[in-house]
Order: sequence, then C-alpha cells, then structure tokens
Amino acid sequence: MDLNAIQQMFFQECDEGLAGMEAAFAILRDGDHDAETINGVFRCVHSIKGGAGAFGHERLQAYTHHYETLLDLIRNGSLDLTPALLDIVIGAFDMLSDHVAAARDNSAVPADAAMLARLEAAAGGGSTVTARVGPAGPAATVSEPAATVGDDFDDLMAMLGDVSPPAVPGVEADAPAGWKLVYRPTANALDHGAEPLLLLRELAMLGGTVVDCDVTALPSLDAIDPDCAYLGWTIALPGTASEEDILAVFEFTDACAIALTRDAVATAPVPTPTDPVQVDAADATPAPAADPVASAAPPIDDPKSAAKGAPVPPAAQTIRVDLDKLDRLVNLVGELVITQSMLAQRLTECQMGGISELSDLEHLTRDLQESTMAIRAQPMKTVFSRVPRIIRELEGEVGKRVRLEVEGEMTEVDKTVVERIGEPLTHLIRNAVDHGLESTEGRIAAGKSPEGVVRLSAAHHSGRIVITVSDDGQGINRARVRAKAIERGIILPDAILTDEEIDNLIFAPGFSTAATISNVSGRGVGMDVVRKNIQALGGRISIQSREGVGSSFSLSLPLTLAVLDGMIVTIGEQTFVIPLSHIVESLRPTGETLNRFGLDGALLDVRGAYVPVFPLADHLGIADAERDPTKAVLIVVEGDHGQAALLVDTIRDQRQVVVKSLEANYQEIDGVAGATILGDGRVALIVDIDTLTARSRPVRIPLAEAA
Repeated sequence: MDLNAIQQMFFQECDEGLAGMEAAFAILRDGDHDAETINGVFRCVHSIKGGAGAFGHERLQAYTHHYETLLDLIRNGSLDLTPALLDIVIGAFDMLSDHVAAARDNSAVPADAAMLARLEAAAGGGSTVTARVGPAGPAATVSEPAATVGDDFDDLMAMLGDVSPPAVPGVEADAPAGWKLVYRPTANALDHGAEPLLLLRELAMLGGTVVDCDVTALPSLDAIDPDCAYLGWTIALPGTASEEDILAVFEFTDACAIALTRDAVATAPVPTPTDPVQVDAADATPAPAADPVASAAPPIDDPKSAAKGAPVPPAAQTIRVDLDKLDRLVNLVGELVITQSMLAQRLTECQMGGISELSDLEHLTRDLQESTMAIRAQPMKTVFSRVPRIIRELEGEVGKRVRLEVEGEMTEVDKTVVERIGEPLTHLIRNAVDHGLESTEGRIAAGKSPEGVVRLSAAHHSGRIVITVSDDGQGINRARVRAKAIERGIILPDAILTDEEIDNLIFAPGFSTAATISNVSGRGVGMDVVRKNIQALGGRISIQSREGVGSSFSLSLPLTLAVLDGMIVTIGEQTFVIPLSHIVESLRPTGETLNRFGLDGALLDVRGAYVPVFPLADHLGIADAERDPTKAVLIVVEGDHGQAALLVDTIRDQRQVVVKSLEANYQEIDGVAGATILGDGRVALIVDIDTLTARSRPVRIPLAEAA
C-alpha cells in the first residue's frame, strides 16, 4: 500500500473521530460531564495530531497541539468545564474540522489566530500544564515543547543528549515510578508511513528521553537500504505520563514492537529466542511475531488481563473496501437476479415451474441481494453529525438560541441516498432556524421558551426511510405566503387553494417570504432545490404546519436506488413497472363511479373523494391501448401532487426489480424514472409517479392568456 492510500485512511479515520467528537459534545451540552466522554474527545484530537505529524501536515499538527493542551487541563481536573469553556472547546472543534478539510483537499489553511488566542487564554497562557501526580499528590509543572517540526537531526541529538531518566521537579518520593519503553520499528516500517523520528518527538512531548539506542541490527555502510529501519530505542518517561497516552503515540502504526514497563522492571517473563513476541501498538496485546527483529522487545504488562475469569468481549471485525468494488458487486448481484428471473420464466413456460429447487434458488437470490445491499447501508448518523455545526453557525448569524434534538440517527439507508440527502437537509435546517423559529423576544412574547427547538428524526416506514425536520416556531403564515405568490405571479388573485396547496407554494421557483436578502435566505432558491433533489432520489416531501405551533417537513425516500418492489402492468403491447410504494389500490371501475370532466376528462369516485383519471397511453404515445375506463384497470397512486388513477390494460405480476438508469444508458424520458429487465428478457420502463400526478392536475390558465 502506497503512502497516499495510507493517508486517505488517515483522513477517513479523522472523519470518524470528528463524528465521535460531535456526538460527545451533544452529551456535554446536556450537562453530563462524564470523564470518559471528555477523555474520548481528547483521544480523538491526540490521534489526529499524531497522524498529521506523520504525513507532514504541520499547521494541522500545531493547531491540534494547542487544542489538546486545553483538553488535557479539562480532563485532569485543572479546569472546570463551564458553559463558557465548553463553547470555546466546541468552537475549536469547528476550526479543527476546517483544518482537516484543508489538509485533505490541499486548500488554503483556515485563519486560526483568533481561535488559538482563545485556546491559550482559556488554558491560562498555554506555556505550562499542571500535571496531577495522584488523587491527593502535589501538582508538578511540566513545560511543553513547542509544536514545531524543527530540524530532525537536531531533535534526535537533543533526545540522545541525556542518557539518564528525566527528573520531574516537584514530584515526591511516593510518586508513581517512571516508565521504560522499548521501541523497535520493523524493517519495513517506513513503507507504512511509520516515521520513527515523528514518534520519538511525540514521546518527547510526554517528557520522554532516549536512554539507549540499539544498533545491533545496523549493517555495514555498503549494505544499508535507506528505505529500511535498523535502529531501536529505549526511552525513559516520567511516571506522571499515563499508559494510555504513551500507547496512543503508536495508535496509527503496528509496524513496530514495543514494550512498556514500570520502573524498568518487566512484570512478565522476558521471551527467549525460541519464544519471540511482537506487541501490537494498537491494543498492547501479545501476539506471534511477524518480524524477527521484534524478538528483542519484551512483552507489555497489561494489568487489564490480570483479572482471572473475566470474559473478554470479541472485537468487532471490520474491513475497508473501495466503493467501486462494492458497486461492481451490487451490479453483478443485480444481473444474477435478472438471470434467475429469466430462468424461472422459461421453466414456467415449459410447465416446470413447480420444481422445489427453483423456489429455493429464488429465496437464496433474494437473500443474497438483500445482504449485498445491506453492505452499502450506512447510518443516517453520517449526515446528522453535520447538523450541530450548521445550527451553531446559524445561531451566530441570525441571533437565535436553538436546541437540536436528534432521533433515529442509526437508521440505515443506502450509501447513495446518504451522499445525496445532505444538501436538501441543510436547506431544511436553515429554513427552520431562519423562517420557522421566532426571535428570542418574539418567543418570550408568545409565552414560549427563549430557546427554540429543531427536531431531526429518521425511521423506516413501509420499505422507505422517512426523514423529518420539525420546529416549534411560528408555523407557516398562509396569508403572507398567498400574498407573496400573487405578487410574484405564481397564482392568480382569485385562485381558490386549500391549506396544503398554499403550503406547497413555498417550493415554487423564486419564492421567498424573506424581507431582505442575507447569507441565510432571501433569494428564493432553497426550497425549490430541496424538492428537485428529493424527486431526483425517487422521493417525495410533505408539509404539516400549524400557525403559532410549528412546522414539520417529511422526506419519504427509497431505502436504496438499486432495487424496488413494483407492479408489472401492460399498456397495449408495452410492459411497465409501477413502484409499489406509490400504489394505494387497484380496481375495475363501473359507470356509476366515473364522472365526466371537461371534454374528454374523467374523475373516479373513490369512497366520496374524486381522483382524476390519467390514461398513461396518451402520455406515452401508445396507440393500441385501451381507452375505455370501464374495460380497463385503474391503479390509484399517490405522489407529491396528490392522487391519480392510472389507466392500464392489465396487471401481470408483482415482483422486485433491478433499477437501471436511463440517463446513463440512453437519455432522460419525461414521466419515466428508469428501466428494468424482466424474466422474459424484455425491457420494462419504470413509471415516474410524481411527474405523472403533477400532469394529472387541472392546469390554471392566466387571465391574460385566457383573454
């Protein structure tokens, strides 16, 4: 694996660490200042600092060093985590996210001078750190080295200059004994980005000093390979350094053998030459050696393993897979499903459809498909984790106090949906804070809490995922929306609209009720973009609002864009698929349930509600289809624009189909969402219900055109 691939893994782990920090901040903001939560935040920053140093991101490493200093003071109890200090810590996290993004994209480094000044002031100057020896022991002041890279040779010589363990001033005789660390990189450590000098510098920041350099593996000058590691080191560290912090230095590499002991006395038997031991730096657990050089290092004493009979939970096994490989697997499974469907069709035609093995194959194929799609599934947490920062930024821009409540963040959905839902969700959040919530003064006057609430939830319903963004604000002012729509020429002044239709006017292109244009809103493009993006994902959006109580926007999306359950219908000689999630019911109408509308239109009476009849054959240009509703089948569907009764000839089957993109393989067709291959080998088009329900509604002609 080359260095670039390793660096990409580092940035992936940075993203995971930042997401974990965001979740920890949500806990801390609720007032639960659990020590483990604070330690978790510190470990994330420390890991990012170590990786940044390994890959030469000096500005990121320097910034995390200052951030880590403040977090260390908080976690060891030197500073109380007050609300004001928590605001600084969270603000520093936002700047850290920008630093990581700049390092990843090789873009301009964010201006962090103001934030560094705040961190230094919060830490009391930032030059020293008060380290507690024990619960009741005296404090020792340890100067921290500057977080600059410097000259590598000078750094190494400085560490080798003093061969005696460092004395920590102010530490009494009963202080914890010092640490002895034996560190030996494997011969190929440099191939994995495990630069020893960077790790030694990290140990120096913990107060470490090299007391011995092992050169026994160093070959003659003419045999030296500059890409190999030959040296090993013994480092003395003060007893005030925690085992966790020391081992965290090696968190990003396992291309080494390390042994950590107290007071230079090993608490486990030293391995013999016939019993080599290599210690994985990630978890300090003895394992069989993979490199002969590792046999020089004694094992680490793990006090946690001393508990006899304590059950050890199995570690989660994970593997990183390139997304292109996963997409190819999904495509191959899709082809397998199509082939299985073809085989079942042929055997049925040969009157061999009752074979039990055929039924078993169908079940296995479906299980394989569902398992493969589950591999692509990701929790909504990856999207929801960005929302707290958006809320914090909006609070500063609009001057409102907002509390975010999240539910269902572990609800899983296909990775493609996760990647494309971020922009619509951002627009909805900004809309809720800017338009939905009242100002602090307005909320107090209305008898509400000064702090507005935005709720974000995700859940599975009927084979789809429903994401809801709601607020406890002022709701939609329908009179104002109607007036703005008339002003912009979107509707006629005498138009008769229901509350639902008025609410949906906010999705019209160019519509905005904002009095002034700002960085947050006012240009009338946000909600229009939301609807278009949701429709592109095969989803729909609905609004529920009560004036003075709040609004709720619900996004209904398919769990995956690769497969869907559909009803197979025929129109003339053509075959189509109607997504099952849109179907309300199917029926054969009678003359009593049909009412003529206009010159050639018809309305279907469905238990007192009138639904427009929409002949698909006319829209798709099919000449030999049935036009008489009483001789055809009507399928009542529901889309973004209400219900419609689709006129089809017959219903053939109901099955799961593999979705193929028309845009990628042919071109976009109005009213068609995609295509699939049926068991008989024919291509069937998948109907776009949202587009068709929009076409089925009566068209309002402006007065000027009517005249």
